[in-house]
Amino acid sequence: MATRDELVAVTAERYARAGRGERGLILDEFTAVTGFHRRHSTRLLRSGIPSRAVGPRPGRRVYDDAVREALVVLWEASDRVCGKRLRPLVPVLVEAMERNGHLQLAPEVRVGLLAMSAATMDRALRQARDGAGGRRRRRTAPSAAVRRSVPVRTFSDWGDPSPGYVEADLVAHSGPTAKGSFVQTLVLTDIATGWTECALVREQGLLVEVLSELCKKMPFALLGFDTDNDSVFMNETVRDHCTAAGVEFTRCRPYRKNDQAWVEQKNGAVVRRIVGYRRLEGLEAAAALARLYDAVRLFVNFFQPSFKLAEKAREGATVRKRYHPPATPYQRLVADPRTSEEVRLRVGALHATLDPVQLLRTIRMVQARLVEIADRPVVGERAKPTEPSLEAFLSGLRTAWREGEVRPTARPKEKAERLRRRPDPFAAVTAQLQAWFMAELWRTSRDLLERLQAEQPGSYPAGLLRTLQRRVKTWRRGEAHRLVFGTATTEQAMKGDAAMGSGV
Repeated sequence: MATRDELVAVTAERYARAGRGERGLILDEFTAVTGFHRRHSTRLLRSGIPSRAVGPRPGRRVYDDAVREALVVLWEASDRVCGKRLRPLVPVLVEAMERNGHLQLAPEVRVGLLAMSAATMDRALRQARDGAGGRRRRRTAPSAAVRRSVPVRTFSDWGDPSPGYVEADLVAHSGPTAKGSFVQTLVLTDIATGWTECALVREQGLLVEVLSELCKKMPFALLGFDTDNDSVFMNETVRDHCTAAGVEFTRCRPYRKNDQAWVEQKNGAVVRRIVGYRRLEGLEAAAALARLYDAVRLFVNFFQPSFKLAEKAREGATVRKRYHPPATPYQRLVADPRTSEEVRLRVGALHATLDPVQLLRTIRMVQARLVEIADRPVVGERAKPTEPSLEAFLSGLRTAWREGEVRPTARPKEKAERLRRRPDPFAAVTAQLQAWFMAELWRTSRDLLERLQAEQPGSYPAGLLRTLQRRVKTWRRGEAHRLVFGTATTEQAMKGDAAMGSGV
C-alpha cells in the first residue's frame, strides 16, 4: 500500500499538468500498473496525494475479556483442538459442562461464544497457544494363500459405506527399539462416522478375542474389516472368524498406506498424540494403558470433532479437496439416516451421562502414570500416583496454557544427571594446586602440571592436562568474579571441581 501511495502522488502531479489527450495515456498506464478500475483511478489522481494513516489499524475488539477467558477454558476442556474443530463443539461442550456444574456463563458471554467464528477463535487463542509452548519391510511375509484369498480394497473403493465398515491397524509401543516384548494397540476406525476404538494386543492369538470384545463396545454392528498385509491379520484364524461372523474381510495393497488413510490418521491424532512414543512393556503398563483407552474412547467419540473428506478432484498437478463441516463421531452417527432409532437412543443416553472435564482429568492422570512407569529407572520401584481433585483440575484450565505442554506423554524424558565416571586424579593435590594458582594467577595449566610433575615424578602424566585445564578454568572464573563484583567465590569454585572433572 505504501508503494501504491507513492505512485499515486507522483502520477497525480503529472496528471494535473497534462492536457486532455495526455491524461488518457496516463490513465492507461496507471491502471495497467496498479490494476485499479479506470473510474477509481480517475478519482485517485484528481484528489492528489492520499491521506492514509501511518501504522497498523486499531483492533476492533468485538468480544471482551470474559468471552476470551471462557473460550480458553473450553479450548483446554476440548484437549486444545483447532478453531475449526472447536467452533461446532462449543454448544455441545457448554451444555455438558453446565449440566455437570463445571461452568456458569453470563447470558452475554454465552451469546458471544456461540457467535464467534472459527477464525476469531484462533486469533483469540493465539496468546494461549504461544505460551503453551524410512519404510521397513517385514521380516516374515504373510501366508501367500491367505493373502490371495482376501480381496484388495483401495482408498477410492470405499464410496459412502454405512456405519460398520472399519479399517484396522496395529500401533507398536516399542520406543526406540523393537526388540523384546512390548505392548501393541489395535485401532479400529469407522469410515462413515470416524468412530474409533482402541484395545491392547500383546499376542497374535488374542486378536480374534480382542476384536470380539470391541464389537460389543461399538454402537453398531461390524460389517467390514479392512487391514494391512501384516501377518497378525493375514492368517486363517482371522479370515475364518470374519467368514463365520458374516464380516467382509479386505486388505490394502502392500506398502500403500494411503489405502488405509482413515485409520492411519487416527494412529497419529489419537494414539500417538495421547500415548506418545515411550516404550511400554509389562502387565502394569498394559493395565494403565487399558484404563486410559476406556476414557479416551468416550472423550474422542463424543467430544472431539474431526474433518471428513467430502470429495477430491485433480486439476493438472493441483489436488483440490472439500471437507464436510467438523463433527464428532457421535454427531455423525446420530445424523446418518442409516442409523437405527435404537442406536440413536442408546448413544444419546450415554452422551447425557458423560462429563468431558472428568474424562480429560482421568486421561491426564493416567498419562502421568504411564510416564512414571515408562521412565522408571529401577525395575520393581513403584511410583506414587498424583490425583488432583476435579475442582483443582477445572480451575487449572484457565491458566494451563501458560505452562506449555500439558500432556505428560508429550513431554520428553528428563535427562539424568551426568556424574563422575572415574576417580578424581587430582584429589590428593587439589588444595596444593589451587594455592599455587592463587599465588601466581598468570600461570597456565601447563605450568602447574609441569611443576607438579617435577615434585612428584611419574605420578601425573601429561594426558591429565585437559582435566587440569577444566579445574583451572573454574578457579579463574571465580577469581574474576571476585575482582569485578568484590565477592569471593572460591568455595563455589571448589564445589564445582567435581562437575568440571566429570568427563574424565
